[in-house]
Amino acid sequence: MQDLKLRASENRGKSQLEAGFDLLGWDEVTQGSVLPSFEGDASGIANLKAEERNYSGYNSYTATVASWRVVKPVFNIDVCIDCQNCWVWCPDSSILSRDKQMLGIDYDHCKGCEICVEVCPTNPKSLLMFKENEDLETALSGWPEKTKKEKN
Repeated sequence: MQDLKLRASENRGKSQLEAGFDLLGWDEVTQGSVLPSFEGDASGIANLKAEERNYSGYNSYTATVASWRVVKPVFNIDVCIDCQNCWVWCPDSSILSRDKQMLGIDYDHCKGCEICVEVCPTNPKSLLMFKENEDLETALSGWPEKTKKEKN
């Protein structure tokens, strides 16, 4: 059984990225401003896993955008072939993968764009979109069966 509560780390998604936090909007920042992605010395940062890095408060890694989403992808581990298409194409790094194995979805950063579903090659797809309030167990229990190609 897959872990439906999988998260990259406790640091990820700890703050809400929306109006009301006295932060400047993207269109209000002075040209030439530098918003550091990491706190302190970042040398060697590329050799660390994402959850081991010391992110700054300006980095989207520490903020959640889940409130923007209307539909969410649900991952079925029984259908997945670990092709990594979803991981490569996800614009928000919301696909959690380690050692070329799909582990789950970071729902704090997924915006529901459906790209992961579009690039999934399996039959049936190992990722499908469901309404945001759909229970994950219910979604998995109603997964479609494999469809056969028609012969011409």
